[in-house]
Amino acid sequence: MIPPYRFAVAPSGLKESLSASAAAEAIAEGLLRAAPGAEIDLLPLVDGGEGTAEALAAAGGGRLVRRAATGPVGVPVATHFALLDSTAVVEMAAVAGLSLVPPDLRDPGATTTLGVGQLIGAALDSGVERVLVGCGDSGTSDGGAGALQALGARLLDAEGRELEPGGRALLRLARIDATGLDPRLRTTEIVVACNPYNVLCGPRGVARVFGPQKGAGPREVEELSAALDRWAEVLERDLAPRGIDLRTGAGTGASGGLGAGLAAVGARLVPRFEVLLDHLDLNARLARADLVVTAEGALDAQTSRGKIPGEVARRAKALGIPVLVLAGTIGEGAHEVRLLGVDAYSGILPAPVALPEALARGGEFLTDAAERALRMVLLGSRLARAAVRG
Repeated sequence: MIPPYRFAVAPSGLKESLSASAAAEAIAEGLLRAAPGAEIDLLPLVDGGEGTAEALAAAGGGRLVRRAATGPVGVPVATHFALLDSTAVVEMAAVAGLSLVPPDLRDPGATTTLGVGQLIGAALDSGVERVLVGCGDSGTSDGGAGALQALGARLLDAEGRELEPGGRALLRLARIDATGLDPRLRTTEIVVACNPYNVLCGPRGVARVFGPQKGAGPREVEELSAALDRWAEVLERDLAPRGIDLRTGAGTGASGGLGAGLAAVGARLVPRFEVLLDHLDLNARLARADLVVTAEGALDAQTSRGKIPGEVARRAKALGIPVLVLAGTIGEGAHEVRLLGVDAYSGILPAPVALPEALARGGEFLTDAAERALRMVLLGSRLARAAVRG
């Protein structure tokens, strides 16, 4: 008797459409249509973005703490952080994510991380020894300025007036008054789980790389880039530990520059997969599979720069396990993922559809795509066996 196929299903979430858990379940349904009886290990993965606090609470036996805080466009939102023993997990996307910015208000020069600072303050109130801040899926580009304001820093213009929220206002920043900064930031370990490829300033800075995705046009991109340059200059002068590079240091551009803002008050910026994936015993579970299936919303050049499918492929390749990627869109530079260990990739959409429909029917499309892709894989296996017999 031929043993059943063993599949490891390890997707990220599909932004504004499916959580990682929902994506994993949709893929599993499609695989089972093509290979009934297959053994499937569901490994929904988080990268610090949407779903991180909930996933880590579930994996570590923790709980969610519900709060209200200021959202990215300045109005209150219902949000949460997770408590796991002596660690609090603050997921920035839960209070300042792109999904919380209405399409008609997508202006990265105006959105704020004020609520992130409020959640960090609430986590500190709980008496934890460590705060883990997950970065990803952000709707902001204020360099973490709002978060620092919520934690007691005053950002002042040349006349001594406090700046309004948003990255654009940083063009007028003259100095930072840190006398009111929460003293618990010095006695509590703050760890930022971030993509180390993201930097604050320069040609690969967050304004130019991610500003257009958050609603900025060419003029707004240049304005925001100049504002973040000014932010880095004043942060390094008035607040950050001496010698720290907040412009191009690894991870300083995480979540629209939140990494830089928190690094300036002593946070450690850590590559996200070092702290977010190992609790799953990921390598051992991948090693048991015949095929690894992962997924994300957009497969492109960024996938190789710290995205979940790239990390999954890197680990699976080291184990000799083939990898299939399913993606909502396939963009420029997608072929680069083959160098990481991706054996094949396929689009999810069966035909051109409007974005709202694609997002609303993401689960259905992903299930169908998984079935189609696996049937092609199994057909290839049959042809290979026939060639050997011949």
